[in-house]
Amino acid sequence: MNIRRRQFNQVLAFATIGTVAPLGRFARAAEPAAGGTLTLLVQPEPPTLVTLAHTAGPTTRVSGKVTEGLLAYGLEDFKPIPQLATEWQVSDDGLQYTFKLRQGVKWHDGKDFTSADVAFSILALKEVHPRGRATFSSVTEVATPDDHTAIIKLSKPAPYLLGALQASESPIVPKHVYEGSTDLPGNANGRAPVGTGPFIFREWVVGSHVILDRNPDYWDKGLPYLDRIVIKFIPDASARLAALETGEVDIAPDTPVSLSEIDRIKTLPTLSVEDRGNDYSPTVYRIEFNLANKYFQHDKVRQAIAHAIDRQKIADIAFYGYAIPAPSPISPYLKTFYNPDVPIYAFDQAKAETLLDEAGFPRGADGIRFEVPHDVMPYGDTYSRIGDYLRDTLSKIGIKVDLRGQDVPTWLKRVYTDRDFAFVTGGMGNTFDPTIGVQRLYWSKNFKKGVPFSNGSGYNNPEIDSIFEQAAVENDHAKRVELFNRMQVIIATDLPDITLVSFRQLTILNKKVQDHTVVADGLSGSLSNAYLLKNA
Repeated sequence: MNIRRRQFNQVLAFATIGTVAPLGRFARAAEPAAGGTLTLLVQPEPPTLVTLAHTAGPTTRVSGKVTEGLLAYGLEDFKPIPQLATEWQVSDDGLQYTFKLRQGVKWHDGKDFTSADVAFSILALKEVHPRGRATFSSVTEVATPDDHTAIIKLSKPAPYLLGALQASESPIVPKHVYEGSTDLPGNANGRAPVGTGPFIFREWVVGSHVILDRNPDYWDKGLPYLDRIVIKFIPDASARLAALETGEVDIAPDTPVSLSEIDRIKTLPTLSVEDRGNDYSPTVYRIEFNLANKYFQHDKVRQAIAHAIDRQKIADIAFYGYAIPAPSPISPYLKTFYNPDVPIYAFDQAKAETLLDEAGFPRGADGIRFEVPHDVMPYGDTYSRIGDYLRDTLSKIGIKVDLRGQDVPTWLKRVYTDRDFAFVTGGMGNTFDPTIGVQRLYWSKNFKKGVPFSNGSGYNNPEIDSIFEQAAVENDHAKRVELFNRMQVIIATDLPDITLVSFRQLTILNKKVQDHTVVADGLSGSLSNAYLLKNA
């Protein structure tokens, strides 16, 4: 077979005609032990259990165990692996993607999985998914010539599309459950999902846990090995640490404890720490301005804040040296697309003071120029430490910052629905391609009330829109790099946000847990291959 290949980020190569063995079959030193319950810690509690309309990190950790994608991707090489699709072919002009679908697959409620589910899901992702609005923007139709063939037709090429079809990013949901719903994000399936995956949803006790049980009729016979996954929510960082040390929790992604504890944890005989499964989507931490705010609508105010921030101090203070400075919307870890030559606002408090004076905000008699709330993303104490740093450093240039804490649903509503904020701290995954992970944050067409993790600033720059739209259809890799380089310079100049640092999330686990990270999106994968060592 003549296989034509393209390149994603220098390492993500995918076959435009492909069929390989399912994920569940690879060499091991010993036969996995079947049975047992794995306790997975996810923090904070997800707002929904399906990623159809959410990119929230906790949701991605749950969704892919119940709901599958067309493909998965290899951990080291990012090559596509069949999941609900067994074969795929991309036309030479890049306008048609044909998928042969797995036969004999059942939804957990007993209904047959068919191409109609794929068509419904792709079009739904195009409508309501924060990144999917860009990923599938050129999709004109999903044809279903038979129950086991789905053909995605495009108006323009989408050179990134074949890398965006894993369960955590583009879930295939049951048409018969969603059809007729006027509120796809709010559909009841988000709270009690029906999927095709290796685990079946059993219960969600809000504030406590989710239980997923082994799917005895899973299409990949013999999998999963585990009988049950219990997903726990433990809001307090010290309680999470105790749960890991006592064995109450077996595995916990997303740096669940204070980074100050990591070096000590590495010395414990029962626990290990690793960062695999995070390169597919390196995280950048940023402060995002509400450009409608009476202070932050001024360029010089945003520039002043940029001059008041020392990124290396944030890396040292908030991340205990585990992060690296990142002055661009694209993480330095995403080496193919990262532009090291973006404008950098050097740490200069005197310059910051001058800019604030020029913007028309002099110090008052009490030394304060103005006072603003700062909403810290409620996803752990790292964000709180960033907030503390910002409050301290901005006070030195006359800006009083009031840190405002809240739970995740309140934060999401405040920022993306009510627009009741001045500036926020958040972490966003770049994914493997800027069209998918970065465009959503700056594309004016993704400024949509109620859509989380999108263009929260309300940024609108026609040149940036044009760059993203060109890059989304450009098949020449070098030209895409050039476009994204220009985008990074413009964003770093306009400052709708300030990117601070980039960080590879850490997973803490009991050493008895085996084969937990075998796909590119790590613990957002299905865990169908995971098993527990006996007598460990």
